Amino acid sequence: MSLPAFKPTHFFTRLEYFLSVSSLPQAIQSLSRKLEKLDIHPQGEPIIQLSVTACVMPMIAWIASQPCYPRIYWHGRDTQEEVAALGCCKDFIFEDAVDDNQLSQAYQTQRSLSTNQEIRYYGGVAFDRHTECWPEYGRAHFILPRVELRRSGDEYKLLVNLNVESRDIEQERNLALQALAALVPPKPLAPPNKIQLLSRSDRPNKLRWHELVNQVTHDRFIQDTPKVVLSRLTQLEVNEKVDPWMLLASWQGRNQNSFQFGFQFSPESAFISCTPERLYRRRQREVFTEALAGTTTRGLNEAEDALLAQQLLDDTKNSHENQLVREHIVDALTPLSNYVGADELAKVFKLSHIQHLHRAIRAELKPGVNDFQILQALHPTPAVGGLPKASAINFIRQREGYTRGWYAGACGYFNKYESEFAVAIRSALIEPGRINLFAGAGIVSGSEAEAEWNELENKLKTIMSILTEV
Repeated sequence: MSLPAFKPTHFFTRLEYFLSVSSLPQAIQSLSRKLEKLDIHPQGEPIIQLSVTACVMPMIAWIASQPCYPRIYWHGRDTQEEVAALGCCKDFIFEDAVDDNQLSQAYQTQRSLSTNQEIRYYGGVAFDRHTECWPEYGRAHFILPRVELRRSGDEYKLLVNLNVESRDIEQERNLALQALAALVPPKPLAPPNKIQLLSRSDRPNKLRWHELVNQVTHDRFIQDTPKVVLSRLTQLEVNEKVDPWMLLASWQGRNQNSFQFGFQFSPESAFISCTPERLYRRRQREVFTEALAGTTTRGLNEAEDALLAQQLLDDTKNSHENQLVREHIVDALTPLSNYVGADELAKVFKLSHIQHLHRAIRAELKPGVNDFQILQALHPTPAVGGLPKASAINFIRQREGYTRGWYAGACGYFNKYESEFAVAIRSALIEPGRINLFAGAGIVSGSEAEAEWNELENKLKTIMSILTEV
């Protein structure tokens, strides 16, 4: 099997660079004029958004060139949509213990601030909202950006957001104008380069992994908890600076049929992901989700690849794992929905180095059901936590040995009309001198520790091939 051709979306040509440089100032100037002329009423909506048509722009290269933070990038899996967002107009973050009532109230408050269906909050919810989380990211953190560049198909828009809920109107106008004036044209990303590893460590290590898998597959345990998704943190120590945006662009080129996103709240840390798994997509009252569980490798040629795919479809352990996830999602959505439909038969979802079993699920929500209720019902899914949810997550919390943070969390955006969240399973946390990589495997009856450890290695193959020679 040959790897998919790299599509140089972000390593752009000299011609594209000069087109961007020449036309970006025009869009900024046009939006600034709109902003200066805007008549803001104190009794009007507290969140205001303005937009103008913009030029073709290499999004990741553009966001990597900007001098401000936060920096947020979002690219849908099967949509023609791409977003690069900068700065913060308004945010809400929960760094300490938070219950679902507080989160729900914060979410509903943000939604009520504007009737504009284009207003979006981007962010994420940690895998486990009840344990300590990463600094800056929090247990939940959402941002209304100051500036956004959005692409829909071949159309680009430059947007600016204003928050006059708690700020002086003219002060907010000036802050928005300053943010636009600070924008710079994109610079080409540095070409991908292999890094020199100082060391690698795994948590849990291989010995501990075998112990955990044996605990989960023990007859007495598995009677009450038929599935636990165990994961591993792989830490790579390096003595050179790693550009998270170059890394994400390279990763994107290898797995174009995945969600790609990045959150960089400050220069010290960036969380990036190139993940195949959708948590859900909502369009008004229609919801699309999926059961993505069960994994095998790709073949070296078409015949071997097809054979491995068929073996995956026929494999009892993987089929059982996927069916458990499907049943749980249908059961979770049923109280919120007038209708829930799911594929009876699994299909194969292919990525560059691995392939998964996949079942599509669609629901029509009852009137009044909101995004937070969907998040509450679905996250974390059995594909990243286990079943029953409470006992599986409790086992992970006590035994796994590290803080997952936003790994296996829900990342995306919400607004009044539509929302979309992905599950951050193929992801990396970039810190000074360290790259943190994550991988997990569903442990069910019949799981073998050595095979599951090898599955973790397969899931890291794409990102490791970008980073190192090995």
